Amino acid sequence: MAIQYSTTHRTNNVTDIVTQAGSTGYLAIFTGTQPSNCATAFSGTLLVSMPCSSTLGTVTSGVLTFNAITTTNTVTSGTAGYWRLFPSSTTTGTNAIAQGTVGTSGADLNFAGGVVWTSGESIAISSFAITANGA
Repeated sequence: MAIQYSTTHRTNNVTDIVTQAGSTGYLAIFTGTQPSNCATAFSGTLLVSMPCSSTLGTVTSGVLTFNAITTTNTVTSGTAGYWRLFPSSTTTGTNAIAQGTVGTSGADLNFAGGVVWTSGESIAISSFAITANGA
């Protein structure tokens, strides 16, 4: 049987993501395979670093639904492999708050237009949510 948590616990879990991101969070997308954990330095190449809203999002019943994420042009070409959320535009260290997979379906963050991008391509995220584990 899988471990389960109360709605309050799951809500507190994703609320902490909002707190850590503060008013200057960035969603960065990299090529390659995501690192083993958020404390590990990023792998691959940074494709795009997208500013989040000054309030990252809203939390309801253990689900963080992101507010607007600014459409941003890629800085290089490549195939998106994973995302990381950072508390600032500094995406080169080990200060990631959360990370997950990128794809066209079945990933943590899906892009309908594909994940092979060219330098200068405009990347938009229409919706994004993180659901706490243990429901």
